Amino acid sequence: MNYLLDNPDAERIFQEILSKIKPLQNGEVVNSMEKRGVVYKVNFGVSVPLLRQLASTYQNNHLLALKLWNKQWRETMILATLLEVPSEVTENQIDFWVKNFPSIEIAEQAAMNLFSRTSFAYQKAFEYCHGKKLLVKIVGLLMIGRLALTDREATDEKFETFFELMPPLSKDPQLAIVFSRVFIQIGMRNLNLNEIAIRHAMILKTIDSKTAQENAEHIIDELENDDIKEIIKSRSAGITN
Repeated sequence: MNYLLDNPDAERIFQEILSKIKPLQNGEVVNSMEKRGVVYKVNFGVSVPLLRQLASTYQNNHLLALKLWNKQWRETMILATLLEVPSEVTENQIDFWVKNFPSIEIAEQAAMNLFSRTSFAYQKAFEYCHGKKLLVKIVGLLMIGRLALTDREATDEKFETFFELMPPLSKDPQLAIVFSRVFIQIGMRNLNLNEIAIRHAMILKTIDSKTAQENAEHIIDELENDDIKEIIKSRSAGITN
């Protein structure tokens, strides 16, 4: 997906940002990533907190975000997720980005910083959980988790529908950590969803899959914990008040 961006202000800021990334490089981080098999076209090893700090000095700009994404450096892709304007993002755009994620790190940043803030977040989260590629499924789950944490106005019904997706996802060991975390995040929204999540986790225990059963046990242990229930009650009281 190529964009012809000739806005002089966007180009000036784009070049300015590029010049600020390089002095922040950290070779040790790059080496550590490469040892773990995380390789980018260009990677300066700049920490995400530093990138967030850099992004905070600029206004969100759709054209600028597209230019940063098209550069395909690790840092520019993360900055693109931070500086994009959610209301100007199109479905085609995020579909294209999702298909071209180079790593789970970029998938996580995009899902949390941007995708979950678009008007079609629920629709896309559901769609991506049905995806064939691992990273696409991860994006869908991460979007659900982020929505569970941030969209305090959403009805319980919006999250109940996501439980329909869980049985097949629960069996994939590559999704296990993200899966259980997201499941728990839904169950921590309020006491009603806590009970619903536990019931659905009980169903996962009946699946003929070791991974699904282990996920279910972890989820149930967390959601039935008295301390967790107290946290949920406190949150609910805070929202009500």
